[in-house]
Amino acid sequence: MFRFAVAWFFTATPISLNKLHVQTSVVNCLIFYRLTRIRTFCFSSLRECVEISKAQKIHSQMIKTSTDSLFFHNHLINAYLRCGEMEDACYLFDEMPVKNVVSWTILIAGFARMGFSAEAISAFSDMHKAYIIPNEYTFVSTLQACSSERVELVFLLQVYSLLIRLGFENNIFLKNAFLTALIRHGLLDEALREFEIKGPSNLDVVSWNAILDGFLKFRVTEIPCFFKKMVLSGINPDEFTFATVLTGLAELLNSEMGVQVHALLIKSGHGSERCAGNALVDMYLKNIRLKDGLKAFQDIPVKDVCSWTQLAAGCLNCGKPLEALKVIENMRFAGVKPNMFTLATGLSACANIPNLDEGQKLQGLMIKLGDEIDVCVENTLLDLYSRCGSMDLASKVFRSMSDRSVVSWTSMIMGYAQNGRPEEALALFEEMIGFGEKPNHITFICVLYACSQGGYIDKAVKYFSSMSQEHGIAPGEDHYACMVNLLGRAGRIREAEELIIGMPFEPSVVTWQTLLGSCHLYRDVETARRAAEHAVAADSSDPSTYMLLSNTFMDLEKWGKAETLRKYIENKDIKKNPGTSWLQVNERC
Repeated sequence: MFRFAVAWFFTATPISLNKLHVQTSVVNCLIFYRLTRIRTFCFSSLRECVEISKAQKIHSQMIKTSTDSLFFHNHLINAYLRCGEMEDACYLFDEMPVKNVVSWTILIAGFARMGFSAEAISAFSDMHKAYIIPNEYTFVSTLQACSSERVELVFLLQVYSLLIRLGFENNIFLKNAFLTALIRHGLLDEALREFEIKGPSNLDVVSWNAILDGFLKFRVTEIPCFFKKMVLSGINPDEFTFATVLTGLAELLNSEMGVQVHALLIKSGHGSERCAGNALVDMYLKNIRLKDGLKAFQDIPVKDVCSWTQLAAGCLNCGKPLEALKVIENMRFAGVKPNMFTLATGLSACANIPNLDEGQKLQGLMIKLGDEIDVCVENTLLDLYSRCGSMDLASKVFRSMSDRSVVSWTSMIMGYAQNGRPEEALALFEEMIGFGEKPNHITFICVLYACSQGGYIDKAVKYFSSMSQEHGIAPGEDHYACMVNLLGRAGRIREAEELIIGMPFEPSVVTWQTLLGSCHLYRDVETARRAAEHAVAADSSDPSTYMLLSNTFMDLEKWGKAETLRKYIENKDIKKNPGTSWLQVNERC
């Protein structure tokens, strides 16, 4: 380029010029060439800049070379916003003597992308006051900002009315942005009405995806019919369509249509897309079709942490905790870093077995992840230690938690109660109240259970009464069952029966069975018969009622009545559900 500039100069310059004039012009050519190269470098660098240090370096070069054109300023603002430096971008924008529609659009798009919806709308308003006419790119970013739940609906409608007034109502990108904004504000019916007004033939796959996403959030049962309508309209689904539809079918437990969608997914050529593959695996696993889920998982060419975690959670959901742990182990061998959801799944699997050694290995991974771990994972670890009977380790984790939720306190209270330490459970509950943490209905179930384990009747009555009087929690079925169990175990059968009769709602079979168990313990056959009659009336197919009453007869040596009841059970084909338990030997359960 430099040789061409010098050659042009000598060709275009008369021979009569003196030597000094020639030297000066050559220097000017050199300066022009250098500045052109610097500006070209700055422009190409700004387009790719994602690091603040690099953006600042380019900015300083522009100042040195007096490069202050509107074109370069716009690109520099865009670079600062991409680096997350909103303050610097705003300062540079305010210092610009002249701003065009591109300047405003870059600023609004940056705000919207970074989640500063109010600032984006404020910038759009200032742009309008400056008499700068927005273009379609400006409206796309502004509608994206208006889709935030923190923004009032009136702003969205005002922006859309301006959009129509400027003649952009037929722009497909703006239609889709408006549909998405309506749905995010919970206005699914309005979005559907707008969708029908525009006409499916004038919309694209993104429009259909927006409505499908709305159905997934608000009316999942309508997804199958709407998807069929989409296919019959000749719209080719993309990977996001399949992901949304399969997620909805997973929630509906509709594996029959899920298999059909799977076939269409392969036929359309999107079978190798990861987001659709993950949704397909989830659909099969939610329907307890583990074999099909594993096959779909293997067909995903590139698996991410969501793919592995989803499979592990599916194995756990299908009652295969050991397989869930193997999936997590294979995930680590594949070089995929686990996240907090992976660890929560793994710890839940360990708690179901239970397996303390594997749980402690996962705790080591928790420590490595550091700040990426939240309170939910720590709560799962508390549950694991409680189920393994290691309450001292659970207490150590609990005391080290920087943020404890009501679930954390409740898990510890239940752990102490289940492991024969009711006094510590109640002491922890009092500590919880002292810290100002509000208990929920599950917390009180654990507290009443602890009272039952320790035989603390007076304390139980006090806590039961405080539920509605001090904490605004109406006692439920489980709370009454705990109180019946507590009174029954103390031999106060009549009080327990009166408590059931005085319940503000119809007692369930479990409540009467709890009383029946106490009658068996204290050989109160008359109350046992009444409790059994109520339990059978509530659920005649539950075998536990008949077993408890039969055992009561046998303890009192009423063999005839016991034999009659056993024959009745056989004639009605009522079968007792067998108990199950886990025992791990040499890594096998």
